[in-house]
Amino acid sequence: MKKISLIGSTGSIGKQVIQVVRRHPEEFKIVALVASSNRAEFEKQVGELKPDLYALSSVDKQKALSAADYPQADIVFNAAGGFAGLEYSLRAVSAGKTLALANKETLVCGGDIIIPLAQKTGSEILPVDSEHSAIWQCLNFGRDAKIRRLIITASGGAFRDYPDEKLKTVTPEQALAHPTWKMGKKITVDSATLMNKGYEVIEAHVLYGTPYTAIETVIQPQSVIHSLVEFTDGAVIAQLSYPTMELPIQLALSYPQRLGLAVEAMDFKRTFSLDFKPLAREKYPCFDIALECGEQGGIAPCVLNAADEEAVKAFLQGRIAFTDISRAVRAVIDKFPNEKVESFSQLEGIDGAARRLAQEYLKMN
Repeated sequence: MKKISLIGSTGSIGKQVIQVVRRHPEEFKIVALVASSNRAEFEKQVGELKPDLYALSSVDKQKALSAADYPQADIVFNAAGGFAGLEYSLRAVSAGKTLALANKETLVCGGDIIIPLAQKTGSEILPVDSEHSAIWQCLNFGRDAKIRRLIITASGGAFRDYPDEKLKTVTPEQALAHPTWKMGKKITVDSATLMNKGYEVIEAHVLYGTPYTAIETVIQPQSVIHSLVEFTDGAVIAQLSYPTMELPIQLALSYPQRLGLAVEAMDFKRTFSLDFKPLAREKYPCFDIALECGEQGGIAPCVLNAADEEAVKAFLQGRIAFTDISRAVRAVIDKFPNEKVESFSQLEGIDGAARRLAQEYLKMN
């Protein structure tokens, strides 16, 4: 039985982790549980799961952080939202734990420190994002195959079929109506701007050591093909399933085994099509900004993430238009000098400074 330390238990991914554990009580047990501030939901989870260690990070941050290197846990599942998730990942990797990673900021902001640390401690990082899990599966759970390209798929978000002029007046409610996935609010808006896909390109570069020139993004509207790998001999392997996060979640927990999963099986007896469309990059300025920051390296992706979080928050609160998100992010990036990543404390300071700069810009514009 694998013993799990779950960080971010009350979010969308965290709840699905618990669903997987419920389905396989003979395989998994949650021994440590952490959430941010949703006390009512958290107390229900504690009552059901009876973990040995549990904490709300908003009440006792140090106790919450201790779940990341809890000695009794075999695997740390990091489903924390935002920059705060990086500190949990660093604690887990420092302790040599297996890390099931659903926190984007760990690799986007902290890739320069987390990967060398994992190599030093022998910690294994298992991807949970559907796209990176798909690549991992296509590579037969390895990372040293000779590849020509990674092809990351995108749904295109809620506004993929909207004309450009209509984007100025879209509402938060419309942005949250994702055509194929059910996710948290922040990531759903990031899917509409394609900032999230830019983050995933950065993650793929960090996780698999693939040059940016060998990572492509295409629109796959049905969200059935989750990513593809083209090998040096021209063979292309893809991973397919109906859109569900429970599959990559369970696989990260059960690896190297595969367990039964109560999700809809793909029906190849009925007629259906799988479409690919080129990414109209002029429609998604956030995607280009993300790639630019990834290629620059250093602290640029950390600044990007902080500015985006503040801009998305302002959009969801009705303070700015959807099209202002990219403008706000661009303004912060342009005013922030880049530098080499040295430590978590440095990134923590950069994150705070970039947020303050974004907040000032949003107040004035």
